[in-house]
Amino acid sequence: MSVIYWYNGKLFESQTLELNINDPGLLYGATIFTTMRVYENSLDSKLTHWSLHCDRLLFSIKAFGWIEPDWHQVRQGAQILREHFPVLRITLFPDGREWIIGRLLPADLTPKQTNGIVCAVASIELSRSLPAHKTGNYLSAWLAKTLSQQLAAQEAILVDGGGNWLETSTGNLWGWRDGCWWTPPLAVGILPGIMRSQLVKWLEYQQQEVKEQPWTMDLIPGFEAIAYSNSVMEIVPIHTVQQPQGSLEYDPHHQSLQILRSFFSMTTSPFWYTLR
Repeated sequence: MSVIYWYNGKLFESQTLELNINDPGLLYGATIFTTMRVYENSLDSKLTHWSLHCDRLLFSIKAFGWIEPDWHQVRQGAQILREHFPVLRITLFPDGREWIIGRLLPADLTPKQTNGIVCAVASIELSRSLPAHKTGNYLSAWLAKTLSQQLAAQEAILVDGGGNWLETSTGNLWGWRDGCWWTPPLAVGILPGIMRSQLVKWLEYQQQEVKEQPWTMDLIPGFEAIAYSNSVMEIVPIHTVQQPQGSLEYDPHHQSLQILRSFFSMTTSPFWYTLR
C-alpha cells in the first residue's frame, strides 16, 4: 500500500512531511488530534462519530485560542483517506493547518478483544499534560506504554499522585463489580473519550447503573472484570495488571462485558435516534 497523507489541503504520496524548523508543532508538540475508526467505509456511519470527533477538536481550538481549520478541507482529506484506511488520525496545528494520516486496524485486535491483555501500572511521574485535551505532546503516555511493553504487557495504566488508577495510555477504564459498571470520573483528570461518553449513555439506556468514582486501592481489587475502551479498539478486556506489590487477575470472559460489546451491534436500536 502506498504511503499517502493529507496536509494543508493537498494529498501527498510520501513517507516524509516537511515542516518549518520553528514550527511550534515540531518544537513543542503544539498540535491537537483525534483518532477515529471509519465504520462501513463512511464518515457518516453512526459508529464513526464524525461530528463528535470534530466537536472534540473544536473544543480544544476554542480553549487554546487557536485558528479554526477549513472544515471542508478536513472532511475532504478524510473522505479521500478513508478509501484506503479504516483508521484516521486528524491533527490540527495552531494556525489552522490540518494533517491527516491513516492506518490499518491492529492485526491482533480480535484476539485482544476476545481473550484480553496484560497491563502494567505506570510510574506516577508519567501523567499526561492537559488531560482534557488530545495534544501532540503525548510523550508521557507513549513512554508509559513503551516501558510496559518491556515488561511483556500490552498497555499501561496511568495513575495520580495517590496511586489511584486514571486511564490506560490509550483509553478509558471500565470495571464491573457489585452488579454495575464503574469508570473514573472526568474530574480526576482523564481524557473525556468519545467512546467513553457514548458507552455511558448506552449503559444508561440499557438501564445499567454506571458509577463514576475514583479508582482507589480499596475499590480496584473488588472488580470482577475490567476493560478499556477507545474509538479504534472498541472494548478490550484486561486479564492481568502488573503492579510493584503484585499482580491482579480479572476475568476477560465475564458475561458483563457483553453489555459493553452490544453497543457496536445494536445500531438499529431507537437509542441511536436519541443521539445528536
